[in-house]
Amino acid sequence: MSTQSLLTPPKTIAIIGLSDKFERPSYQVAEYLINKGFSILPVNPMIDEVLGQKSYRSLSDIPKNIHIDIVDIFRKSEEVIKIINEILALGIHPAIWMQEGVSSLEAKNLAEANGMEVVMDMCMMKSHKGLTK
Repeated sequence: MSTQSLLTPPKTIAIIGLSDKFERPSYQVAEYLINKGFSILPVNPMIDEVLGQKSYRSLSDIPKNIHIDIVDIFRKSEEVIKIINEILALGIHPAIWMQEGVSSLEAKNLAEANGMEVVMDMCMMKSHKGLTK
């Protein structure tokens, strides 16, 4: 599947590591996605709310009735494998998007071996802007 098919039509995206600081890339990407019609689910145990959305402490705290299309990861590369293992433990199969500067071949291989699509080291906002030109 291409990045175009992952990003159209707008999806529900759990953003792991979403900051409430407007100068952070995660905030800017999330704000852009909201403005383009995406639903976001902030995942950050340090904040209660960002961009008018309730923040969840972890993926497992997101209500089971909410379908997650994509997990967008703004964390250190070495933390990604733990996130993939959490996703597998939850029994969900979203696409995995590792933002610019985030890459883990081990996590990518594990996710793909379990039927998930993976985008690595790429900015979701830049990719979406490229589709809308």
